Amino acid sequence: MSNGAPMHKLLDPELMQRLMQRTGTGAKITIRELAEAVGVPHGTIGNLLTGEQASVPGDVADRITRAIGVDLLILFSPVGRSSGEATPMRIAAVPA
Repeated sequence: MSNGAPMHKLLDPELMQRLMQRTGTGAKITIRELAEAVGVPHGTIGNLLTGEQASVPGDVADRITRAIGVDLLILFSPVGRSSGEATPMRIAAVPA
């Protein structure tokens, strides 16, 4: 799906579903149509909408929001180190 792009979490599946009812062009877009426009399996879009899948790579999030006609940060939030979100710290064992 992606080549190391940072992950983006969908903030509100219900908002995405509402925006799909009236995209930036004023038209409705179905799950299958959005998946085709974005270049992902329709299950990816369906899983985002049901909450089974919480995030996608940034490039996919960008294509989803472009197809719907909204800015990226309306629907998605970057996840991980560069986003400012806390990430688990790993501490290596140090010999005594």
